[in-house]
Amino acid sequence: MYRSLAVGPIGVKASLAEAVALASAHGFAGVSISRADIEAYGIESTRSLLRNAGLVASDAGLPVDFRTTDEAFERDMQGLQTFADMLKAVGCERVNTWLLPGSDTLPYAENLALHRDRLGAVASVLAAAGVRLGLEYVGPATARAKSRYPFVHNQTGLFELIDAIGGSNLGLLLDAYHWYTSGGNASELRALTNADVVLVHVNDAPAGVAVEEQLDLVRRMPGETGVIGMATFMGALVDMGYDGPVVVEPFSDWVRQLPPDGAVKATADSLDRIWPQR
Repeated sequence: MYRSLAVGPIGVKASLAEAVALASAHGFAGVSISRADIEAYGIESTRSLLRNAGLVASDAGLPVDFRTTDEAFERDMQGLQTFADMLKAVGCERVNTWLLPGSDTLPYAENLALHRDRLGAVASVLAAAGVRLGLEYVGPATARAKSRYPFVHNQTGLFELIDAIGGSNLGLLLDAYHWYTSGGNASELRALTNADVVLVHVNDAPAGVAVEEQLDLVRRMPGETGVIGMATFMGALVDMGYDGPVVVEPFSDWVRQLPPDGAVKATADSLDRIWPQR
C-alpha cells in the first residue's frame, strides 16, 4: 500500500500542478485526480506532471449521478466512456463513489435493484477500460436516521449489493470512520482480501461521543484521538496484502484553517502516526 494525497478532504484548494508539488514535497506516492484536472491540463501534460514528480494518479471520483433521477443518470452516462478512456490514458485504475444510507421513497429491495442496475452499467463501462470501481457505505446511525427507509450502511450490505451487480472490477472503498460507526470489527476486516478493496480512507472519530451519535462529517485526523483502533485497521491491510492507495479524509476544522503546505504536512504527519512498522 502507498500514501496518496487528496487535497479536497483537507480543505486545500489547489490546481493539479499545485497538488502534485505538495504531494511530492511531503513524501506521498500518489495523488487523487478528477475529470476537471485532466480536462484542464490535457492528457499529455497530466501524464508529464505525474511522471516528472514520480507520482501515480491513485484514484478519481465517479462523475455520474446515480442517486437521483433517470434523466440525470442517463445524461452523465453519456460521458462515462470518455472519462474512462481519459483515466486509462493517464494511468488511473481506480474510481470511487459513496452510497446514500437511506431513501424516503424506496424500500430496501427496490433501492437495491436500482443500484444494481445503475452501478452495473457504470461498472461495465469502467471494466472495458481496465478501471475498478470502489463503493463506500456510510456508517453513522445519525446519517440513515434521516431517511424513511434505511439502505446499505455496513460491509455486509455492501457486499450484498456487489454480489447483486456482479462483475470482477467492483470492490469496497474501505473507510476507517465508516467501519467504526457501522459497528465493524476485526473479524470483518480479516475477511477481506486485496481483491476486495479498491481504495482506503483513514481518519479518526471525536472522543467523548457515543458511536451511535457520531456525525458523518465531524471527524478527526488519523490517530488524533485514538477512538478508532487504527492499529487493528492498518494491520488488517498489511495482512491482506493491500497494494492500493491510502488517503486521509478527516474533514478537520483545524486542518482546514492551515495554509496549504501546513495542511499537507499535517496530513503526512498523521499517516506517520498510524503507518504499520511491519
